Amino acid sequence: MPRRSAGVLLHRRGPAGPEVLLGHMGGPFWARKDDGAWSIPKGEHAADEDPETAARREFAEELGSPVPAADLVPLGELRASGKVLAVWAAEGDLDATTCRSNTFSLEWPPRSGRVQEFPEIDRAAWFPLAQAREKLVRGQVPFLDRLAALAGG
Repeated sequence: MPRRSAGVLLHRRGPAGPEVLLGHMGGPFWARKDDGAWSIPKGEHAADEDPETAARREFAEELGSPVPAADLVPLGELRASGKVLAVWAAEGDLDATTCRSNTFSLEWPPRSGRVQEFPEIDRAAWFPLAQAREKLVRGQVPFLDRLAALAGG
């Protein structure tokens, strides 16, 4: 049974069209990367947990704020990084500069015996869809296409 993950792709109408809120992945591996190093706020959940509930929880954990929308629209599932990822779209706004993520522990540097805490998401930002395609990890890009189709553009 593959691991399951769920997330929320928050979007808003920007001055030049739709924008999406993405999180830059935290930790030392991603620290000096930008293109291809951003993610839809998401996380793993147990097989018996409702995926939409997990998506809302993971959004709140990774951005430090609940999803600013009552209604979520399913964008479906796809396989990404060995997991089945389900994503919902939500229209709303959030101040990306106030986002604060939960953390994870990692031995760093490797084999040093020293365990450090790193944020799962070290920063968040709004991107127009074209720029989001460059920033987002490759396996999640199809969700941008699904959102664009849903929004009629």
